[in-house]
Amino acid sequence: MRVRRLGGIAAAAVATTALVTACGGGSSAGGDGKIQLALVAYSTPQAAFEDIIKAYQKTPEGKNITFTQSYGASGDQSRAVASGLKADIVEFSLETDVTRLVDAGLVAADWNKNATKGFLTKSIAVIGTRKGNPKGIKTWDDLVKPGTEVITPNPFTSGGARWNLLAGYGAKSNKGADQAAGLTYVDQLLQHVPVQDDSGRKSLQTFTGGKGDAIITYENEAIFAQQNNQPIDYTVPDSTILIENPVAVTKDSAHPKEAAAFLKYLYSNEAQTIFAKNGYRPVIDGITGFTFPTPPQLFTIDDLGGWPKVTKDFFDSKTGLVADIERKLGVATEK
Repeated sequence: MRVRRLGGIAAAAVATTALVTACGGGSSAGGDGKIQLALVAYSTPQAAFEDIIKAYQKTPEGKNITFTQSYGASGDQSRAVASGLKADIVEFSLETDVTRLVDAGLVAADWNKNATKGFLTKSIAVIGTRKGNPKGIKTWDDLVKPGTEVITPNPFTSGGARWNLLAGYGAKSNKGADQAAGLTYVDQLLQHVPVQDDSGRKSLQTFTGGKGDAIITYENEAIFAQQNNQPIDYTVPDSTILIENPVAVTKDSAHPKEAAAFLKYLYSNEAQTIFAKNGYRPVIDGITGFTFPTPPQLFTIDDLGGWPKVTKDFFDSKTGLVADIERKLGVATEK
């Protein structure tokens, strides 16, 4: 088990921005010869993408490219694109949020046929606590002790929330071997959650605003807090889940060549280094200067059956086992 100390952050610095625009909306070609691409992403990589876009615009391929940027809860963003929100490039928390767009005919079926299987960044689920960890919270069991309040988002809007719950589920079920034990733990855990925000970034804002004793979050979000001087600690549990975040270009992009070029750049050493500086684990080799701990009992979504099975069994809004738990607690599961 590893514990890291985080420094301090203003609440405003962790607020989610729904839409950041370079100018206008959607992809377009302006009269000045510049081409505008629309990036739609989940909430947490905003700072990284802003730095990456600035770097890309200094390259020959990116010098005439501008961007609109939309950030929000992964599931909400995916549904918005499926319903007509213009996007040239999408990055989500969950593979299933890209699959939704494949099913809608908006992303090619072979989007993940590359060396990283379509994943752009990696992370793990960690436990954040107040500075000094006054309640001594270090394990999954500590989160369900009497009187402990835990912050994690709504798993029916937030991809991060699904990763968080599956991290605890997998740890307590021996990677899914004992489903009953895992679900009992998730039930107990959610009873300790006083508020379920709609995205991981909003949950971080809730926690840094003073609510809760602990937060389950992406490792990169904990590092984001560190970089913004928030006085919290975080623990890497011995058993936790590997988080993999997918990226794709859309089939209906007005500028497919330019969108593909930006996607290629996202896998470059330069872009992956920027992701690493923002706390993400690179998906390519050769990125140096960063040390990320490897939990001794790290597991993947495939260990739990893969996203199609996990989504159907746990997160179907009507029949899912987690949906049953949430409805019992009065939490909305229909979006």
